[in-house]
Amino acid sequence: MARTQGSHSQITGPRVRGAALKLFAKHGFAAVSMRQIAREVGVQAGALYNYTPDKQALLFSLLKGHMVELHDALDALPESDTPLARLEAFVRFHIAFHLDRPEAVFISYMELRNLEPENFEVIEGLRRRYEDALEAVLTDGRDACVFDVPDTKITTLAVIAMLTGVTTWYRAGGRLSVAEVQQIYWDMVRKAVRA
Repeated sequence: MARTQGSHSQITGPRVRGAALKLFAKHGFAAVSMRQIAREVGVQAGALYNYTPDKQALLFSLLKGHMVELHDALDALPESDTPLARLEAFVRFHIAFHLDRPEAVFISYMELRNLEPENFEVIEGLRRRYEDALEAVLTDGRDACVFDVPDTKITTLAVIAMLTGVTTWYRAGGRLSVAEVQQIYWDMVRKAVRA
């Protein structure tokens, strides 16, 4: 099939991923067809296969891309000297990063079940690596007698769940700024680890 007029790989590829992200978040992976994605992008359905082998590969690409971007941004944070400073930096980072990507966050949690086993394993590995980064901070703080947490793994999962939940209710232009939300959540996390 001919490429739709005005379609260019460096433009259309990102538009395909953006349309898929939007549609998967709105309707769910199983309910979205490649034809719907093509219609959203403004190309013929067959043209999508120039950018992705199939819908599963597209979902995997979106989830992996989100996790790689998350790790890269976390790795770029300035080093902090103390466990308390590292924990605060993590809390503020997690909120700011995820508030800019609510659709990616939504499908990262809701569409894991639709990944084929080998793809699921890759994404779970990337998620564990992110959890391990927070757990290392909590372990260091506990070992230094700065934090009082009975189980660092459970605390890690609870903190991440609490922080990620912000994406479900926060609206830009609402009564709280991102900085105010970060401060409130930092106060809650600090109290939760009894720092």
